[in-house]
Amino acid sequence: QVQLVESGGGSVQAGGALRLSCAASRYINCMGWFRQHPGKEREGVGYIYRSEGVTYYADPVKGRFTVSRDNAKNTVYLQMNSLKPEDTAMYYCAGGKFSDSCGLTTVGYNYWGQGTQVTVSS
Repeated sequence: QVQLVESGGGSVQAGGALRLSCAASRYINCMGWFRQHPGKEREGVGYIYRSEGVTYYADPVKGRFTVSRDNAKNTVYLQMNSLKPEDTAMYYCAGGKFSDSCGLTTVGYNYWGQGTQVTVSS
């Protein structure tokens, strides 16, 4: 079993920035970030293939959010810039057992963190 622990959430004004971290108990090549607005389904934000460092993003966050990794620390980050009130959500990191697990849907991800709240005020 793999444990994923997120940190770094909080409250910020619109236009501000936050960086989320996700520490994994062991190496997983495919790791993604998701968010969930109240009453809505969990949606993909971005993901990374840790071996190559290749990243993909959902359209609403392209150009504002960046997924990166520190393989030595077994940690993946989500840098969020130019935050908007609509970015307010619970953010989760996820890990997939297989490289083709990666994507912007929850299908394929086997491991989930507990979530961290991000609140952006206008």
